[in-house]
Amino acid sequence: MLTVRLPENIERRLDRLARATGRTKSFFVREALLRYLDEVEDTHEAEETLVRVREGKERVFSSEEVGKLLDANKRGR
Repeated sequence: MLTVRLPENIERRLDRLARATGRTKSFFVREALLRYLDEVEDTHEAEETLVRVREGKERVFSSEEVGKLLDANKRGR
């Protein structure tokens, strides 16, 4: 269980949306939080990958290199 205090203007918007759609305020808060968490996790993962690339621990391939590797793989090399 989590309790969140919202500014009045956000609470009013949430109330209006819930009434207009027949959904609960909790539904919209959950959905918004899930989308935000997905975005933050993706950003964090990208930042960690960039650090590994800069440290030489992970390699980056151009689309041309990937195409050549895939072609070579198709030919059985």
